[in-house]
Amino acid sequence: MSPVHDQSYRRYQGSRAPVGRAWGIILRTGLRSLLSRKVFIALLIVAWIPFIVRTVQIYVVTAYPQAGQALPVNALLFQRFIELQGLFAFFITIYAGAGLIAADRRARALQVYLSKPLLRMEYIAGKLGVLMVYLSAVTILPSVLLIVMQIVLSGSFSFVIDNAAIVPAVILASAMRVIVPAFTMLALSSLSTSARYVAVMYTGVIFFSEAVYGVLRLATGSTRVAWVSVTGNFDVVTDAIFQQTARYDTPVLVSMLVLLALVAVSMSVLDRQVRGVEVVS
Repeated sequence: MSPVHDQSYRRYQGSRAPVGRAWGIILRTGLRSLLSRKVFIALLIVAWIPFIVRTVQIYVVTAYPQAGQALPVNALLFQRFIELQGLFAFFITIYAGAGLIAADRRARALQVYLSKPLLRMEYIAGKLGVLMVYLSAVTILPSVLLIVMQIVLSGSFSFVIDNAAIVPAVILASAMRVIVPAFTMLALSSLSTSARYVAVMYTGVIFFSEAVYGVLRLATGSTRVAWVSVTGNFDVVTDAIFQQTARYDTPVLVSMLVLLALVAVSMSVLDRQVRGVEVVS
């Protein structure tokens, strides 16, 4: 007869991970999951094509200074580059962000997540981090590297010295295109169980706001109403950051407040939608 082993309760003898580190697991899992998709990798590669084009432009102007008249290397070049990267950020936001929380809601996994010793803030931070990392990979990273390439190809820091505000301007304008879309998309993802519906909602927010601006501009004959457009607010703030002539009559402060309000509303939505049983031990 085989012996019967004692199956009574015994204390867990293993090590416990400190509270507050679980978000890293969610982040790593989300990053690996997206990198396993060929379509997403292709999108990331395409998003870096403008960087190559601008690098070639800088090289040509450095090697042939007379080309600078037709292809000037100035602050406006970096501004236009960031604005173009905003288009790729739009597609990445939809592809990578639409299902971040919606997929968990559809699988009813949210309660499972939050019934563990996992704080809501850790869950949100992990999901938000996934989107921010990939958005930064097509906005902040290539923009900063473009400045580095300008320094390397020219062999001097004269451009950066002559344009002292270029580095913070590039970082701020790029970060704005990371933070606002990331919070907005994550909030929308928490409202539905369908990633496709979330993608449609996000697209609708962008294009509907632009359409409303177009109608109001025709009705008022002024661009002061650009604050109703999400992309319009980005442009207004970006012009101010790079100290360029404003394309709209909307006050910069108004556009900044609108973008901040969008982030604040998104945080409020996440706070209400992402709920479960929190156990802290």
